[in-house]
Amino acid sequence: MISPLQRALDLSQQALTLSNPNPRVGCVITGADGAVLGEGFTQAAGQAHAEVMALRDAAARGHSVVGATAWVTLEPCSHHGRTPPCCDALVAAGIVTVHIATLDPNPLVAGRGAERLRAAGVQVHLLPPDDTLAQAVRRLNVGFFSRMQRGTPWVRMKVAASLDGITALPNGQSQWITGPEARRDGHAWRARACAVLTGIGTVLEDNPMLDVRELPVTRQPHLVVVDSDAQTPLDARLWQAPAQGVARQIWLAHAGQPAAAAALQNRGATLLASPGLGPKVDLPWLLAELGRREVNELHLEAGHKLNGSFLREGLVDELLVYLAPTWLGQGAGMSRWGPLESLQQGLALRFDEVTPLGADLRLRAVVKGRDSWLGG
Repeated sequence: MISPLQRALDLSQQALTLSNPNPRVGCVITGADGAVLGEGFTQAAGQAHAEVMALRDAAARGHSVVGATAWVTLEPCSHHGRTPPCCDALVAAGIVTVHIATLDPNPLVAGRGAERLRAAGVQVHLLPPDDTLAQAVRRLNVGFFSRMQRGTPWVRMKVAASLDGITALPNGQSQWITGPEARRDGHAWRARACAVLTGIGTVLEDNPMLDVRELPVTRQPHLVVVDSDAQTPLDARLWQAPAQGVARQIWLAHAGQPAAAAALQNRGATLLASPGLGPKVDLPWLLAELGRREVNELHLEAGHKLNGSFLREGLVDELLVYLAPTWLGQGAGMSRWGPLESLQQGLALRFDEVTPLGADLRLRAVVKGRDSWLGG
């Protein structure tokens, strides 16, 4: 039998593509005998959080939660945001003990939730930061922790390539290097992100929609286009409304091209004008701007030029690489970066996972040091 906190963590996985920009949280309520009275996970932004969902579930089952224990993956909120404080809901329901996997990094909470519960007479128990379950909660919410602690999203760069690292032939052909299982998995990673980012080169060469199509979703990630000269065609496929999910916003980052950008604004884009006099979009500024717009995980799906710019400026946190069992010899690589003068200048990575997907392989690697702020 799994522990109530492990069950709460399992529940929080169901909020993976649902709760953005809020964290993915699960909650289990148990009685004095350890029996589960109610459980739930965070819903879409503006709707009920995990604690309230668990209380509702207990009520629907006909259970009283007076004197019960709540097990929650993230510290219950103590402030009025889109919804009232979850601390108050637990206290009002008669919960007497709360077990928390990890504290909320939101400066509006950050320990205040636990303090508020204790002030109301509730016993609060917190896992040590290095507990494996606490670490799992933080990694599930890596984008939320990144935005709260660094002010910027967690940047995940996705690449699909041949085994020798070619992403497109010299003639531009790239569809499809990887198989259907890898493509479906790529859409799942899009779905969990708050926003997908691409560059004008990809828009002009591939004319993609960059929405989620390969699995059912209730929300679409927003789309960010880095387009310094505001060249995005008014008839590009990205303007088409996705067939499913809540409509996304399209944010177009340009470098001071007001006349050209005005037409794109009329087409429906939200313009993000890069500060300064440079000819290119200031990428660190853009990440900070996306953080202000509540982007937790940013899914970078671009060409080798923009990939190289993100790597060169030290802005990539994680690599999501799909490798096909084919050798293409010549063509575009994963990134235009370098040349380096020594091996020590290379980007140091830590492999987190290697997973077969059909005939392909998925590699996940974190840039060393980029997740040290997670603690534990």
